[in-house]
Amino acid sequence: MPSKTSRVSMIPATVRGAILLLAGAALLAACAQPVRVKGEWDDRGARGEVFQRVMVVGVSPDFDRRCEFERFMANRMRNDATVAIASCRVMARDVPLTRENLERVVREHQADAVLATFLVGGEIRAQEGGTLETHGDAFFKPEGVGYWGGYYGVYGMPVYYGHFETSPPIVNVRGEVEITSQFFRTRDATLVYTINTRARNLESRVAGLAEVTGPIADRLRREGLVR
Repeated sequence: MPSKTSRVSMIPATVRGAILLLAGAALLAACAQPVRVKGEWDDRGARGEVFQRVMVVGVSPDFDRRCEFERFMANRMRNDATVAIASCRVMARDVPLTRENLERVVREHQADAVLATFLVGGEIRAQEGGTLETHGDAFFKPEGVGYWGGYYGVYGMPVYYGHFETSPPIVNVRGEVEITSQFFRTRDATLVYTINTRARNLESRVAGLAEVTGPIADRLRREGLVR
C-alpha cells in the first residue's frame, strides 16, 4: 500500500497548486474579515419566540449620530415580516433617552421587542490627557484611543444620566470599534439575547455603519428572533 507521502505525490502538481491557492485564499479571507459577531442567549426559554415589532435604539446622547445608526439598523431588519422602528423617529430631539420615555413610545407603537446598541470601546480620536469625571459609580475618561463607559440598565438605558450626557457618540466607526447589542422582550422587560460586535479596518463612518449593522441583523434572523 502506498505511503501517505507517496499518495500525496501522485496528485498532479497543478491540482496541488490549486488546492494550496484555495486554502491560502480562505485563510486570507478569514484574516481580512472586518466584522466579527458573537451572540449569547440570556433567556434560553425565549428560543422559538419570534418578534414582529422591534424598537431600534442607538444608546447615545448625540441625537444625530444615534439617528444615523438607528436608520441603518432598522433598514437592515425591516422586511415584510418584521417592523423595525427607529426610536429617533418617534421621540423628539429634546426628549431625554430614559427608560420612562422609551417605554412610552414602546407602548404607543406596540413594540414587542427592543434592540439597544451601545458603544463599548474603540478609537474615538479624543484629545489626549482628558479629565476624569465621576457621576456615582460611572465615569468617562478620554484617552486618545479609547474610553471606559458607565453602566446601562433595562433596554440599555443609562442609569446615571449625568454620565450619559458626556459619553462618546455611538458608533464612531473608523478604525476599530466594539459595540454591544441587547435584545429585550417588552412584555416583561427581559433581556433575551446579547450580541457583541467587533469591527476593524473601517474606512469611514457610513461604510462602517453598513458593515456592522448587517451582521447584527443576520444573527438575530439566524437565531429566529426575527424573520
